[in-house]
Amino acid sequence: MDGLFAPVEGTWQPVSPRLATVRRILLVPLLVALALAGLVLVVLRLGSWTTVLGAALLVTGLAGAGWTWVWAGRNQRSWGYAENADDLLVTRGVMFKRLVAIPYGRMQFVDVEAGPIARAFGIATVTLHTASPETAAEIPGLPAAQATRLRNRLTELGEARGAGL
Repeated sequence: MDGLFAPVEGTWQPVSPRLATVRRILLVPLLVALALAGLVLVVLRLGSWTTVLGAALLVTGLAGAGWTWVWAGRNQRSWGYAENADDLLVTRGVMFKRLVAIPYGRMQFVDVEAGPIARAFGIATVTLHTASPETAAEIPGLPAAQATRLRNRLTELGEARGAGL
């Protein structure tokens, strides 16, 4: 079954482990804040329903923070891409794996973006757009130099092979 998701040629190029760190920075503090709000409600004992609500918020926030911490690492390790002769392959997913093959000739443009936290960690997201939104693919967590190289290479290949569009 793993052969279903193997690249035709070459090997999968992983994304940066800093992607997991960025996701943890973005998500875990929100969940910890939720847990702290629940803790305040439990400690204040304003009534039975607020204590129950506080306990629920506390448990949900702590469980969500723990799950998010583990999920971010596993999700980062599931991302990969491979540059074949005629197409770009992008794979992701731990439980539900997905592989998208995008022929270079079908690409319309390449988008690179990075938010302030991603820029602080030196990573960016490269998105390949085609005429169909179903085949657009993004590769998050690429180191800036790798994102630049991939953007330039994909743009060149798209221009060279997209003459028939």
